[in-house]
Amino acid sequence: MDDDHSFRDLAERLAAVEERLAALESPPAATSAADQDEVFWALDGLKQRTTDAAGAVLMTGAVTVPKGHHAQWQMQGSVQEMFATDFASRAERLSAVAHPVRLQLMQRLLTDASTVEEIREAGEFGTSGQVYHHLRQLVAAGWVTALGSGRYEVPPARIVPLLVTLLGVDR
Repeated sequence: MDDDHSFRDLAERLAAVEERLAALESPPAATSAADQDEVFWALDGLKQRTTDAAGAVLMTGAVTVPKGHHAQWQMQGSVQEMFATDFASRAERLSAVAHPVRLQLMQRLLTDASTVEEIREAGEFGTSGQVYHHLRQLVAAGWVTALGSGRYEVPPARIVPLLVTLLGVDR
């Protein structure tokens, strides 16, 4: 009797394993409407939390940059409040980062450099004076922080906005 029970148990377990294996090997099923709703989980959360009839925007992210720094950040803005401000008042901060050399400098600061010398080692940024000129522009606009002793970093509160801006440009 025990052999019969063990055989049935083994047969059931084998059938379950074969079913799981078949599921793993089969092509993915088409996404359902419920799955597509999951794509907009952040948007759905924003809609639930905003009371502004005009809507709101949300910028959020949790990242680890190549140098190992972690940043978690989010910011929400009311559309009504945003349109009540002068868009042009942001031009200086945007133009500070909207320069190819400055974008490359920020990328180096996020990936493998902290000092002007480390930045210059790449050989694509010109003289130390030119590097300092660009860094001053980034520091003045708040995109980069001077740490002293010739060291610089992109502050954690600017990492996600920078990446979101780049993502927005890619769309």
